[in-house]
Amino acid sequence: MLDNRVEVEERLLTVKEVAALLGVGVSTVWYLSKNKRIPKPVKLSEQVTRWKSSEVSSFLNDPEGWVGA
Repeated sequence: MLDNRVEVEERLLTVKEVAALLGVGVSTVWYLSKNKRIPKPVKLSEQVTRWKSSEVSSFLNDPEGWVGA
């Protein structure tokens, strides 16, 4: 029998990509993140920070209902 499950690879978004999706500037993304108004980013190294695409997508689908962790 065939397995119909589809595995979706998690994409990690840059601050510029998140800014474009939200329609705001880069500094606003950092402000919103600091104040827990958008999903928390993942720190990959000292100078590399990314956001999980699935979390940003969930936020965009229901920004009013999203609760920061």
